[in-house]
Amino acid sequence: MNRRNGSRWDSAGTLSRHILPSAGTMIGVCTTLVGLVKIAEADIGPSHVDEAVSLTAILFLASAVASYLSMRLFHEGPLALRLERIADISFVIGLLGLSTITLLFAYETI
Repeated sequence: MNRRNGSRWDSAGTLSRHILPSAGTMIGVCTTLVGLVKIAEADIGPSHVDEAVSLTAILFLASAVASYLSMRLFHEGPLALRLERIADISFVIGLLGLSTITLLFAYETI
């Protein structure tokens, strides 16, 4: 939050403008990864990576929806800030989840 301007609502919506396109991109990355894993399963055998990645795609979708609503409800003040925070938290959890899945898949744990 931008504290220099003296108000918490001065920066509302600025983070959401960055989260929305990034979350949309990450949904595309997850979709591509699910497709690639489905193709690779013919050679490497069955795995649960595609299921785990699809769950992180849902986190990115929740982040995108919360970010969009935060921008649309900008004049609602506290509600917009709460939605922006939800978008931020779900985006970071999605990134951590996707990174963890990638690490586990690389070491053939899942």
